[in-house]
Amino acid sequence: MAETDLMSAASEKKSEHPVLLLFEIPSARVVENQLSKYVVYEVVVMLSGSFDSRRVSVERRYSDFLRLQRLLLQEFDSALEDVSPPPKLLSGNFCAAVLLQRRLALQDYLAKLFSTRCVRRSPLFAAFFTDAEQRGALVLLRGGQFSPALRQLEDVLALQEKLQCWQSPALRLPTLCALAVCHCDLQQHQEALDAAQRALPVARRCGLRSHRAALLRLLMDLSYRLGLPGARLQDELQGLQDQPPALKYDPPTLKELVIQQFT
Repeated sequence: MAETDLMSAASEKKSEHPVLLLFEIPSARVVENQLSKYVVYEVVVMLSGSFDSRRVSVERRYSDFLRLQRLLLQEFDSALEDVSPPPKLLSGNFCAAVLLQRRLALQDYLAKLFSTRCVRRSPLFAAFFTDAEQRGALVLLRGGQFSPALRQLEDVLALQEKLQCWQSPALRLPTLCALAVCHCDLQQHQEALDAAQRALPVARRCGLRSHRAALLRLLMDLSYRLGLPGARLQDELQGLQDQPPALKYDPPTLKELVIQQFT
């Protein structure tokens, strides 16, 4: 068979098996303190159609699923007529049999949400899996705890990359910027450069001038520290500054933009 035929056949085969998101809730644990008792579910997000080497999970309470449903109903009321989380229970919430049923029902709920086109493309759907962890990482960053913030942000980025096929390209920008900031504060200049270089094309594509300018300044500094050429970065920054409307005289740093975004 000719090479072009082989490529065409491979392309057709790939289109027959599109990449999908799969959701698994493999465990649940009961949390009890002086004020309350509740269940936390482990939610694993996986890609189908390929070997997904990065297992990433988040923990969510039943109330988080209810909140997601409420927000989605406000935006897509009629599209969710037949999709809802399992009903709230008045008793027996913590027995093993009920927890198993609950896990399977919530797993099915996420699968049905993903099968709804408008939902899987909604920022609300992506935020359910990443927002709490992203905000937690920013709390750590603001407190100067850069190593734990970095670990949490890497997990957030892994989740966002699984979701990115159905989301805006801007989804990953805050996380990549925060990763660059953490690496900088840890004096990990090459890693900071890598994160900022991944973030810059997104800032360009989305027309986010403040982020683009801050990333260019950071990349120029990192290039100088690493002995890399920075003339093209300087030219791009100058061109950006010459475009109306004028950028602020004292523009925010990338770290300031990251913190502002989640304040």
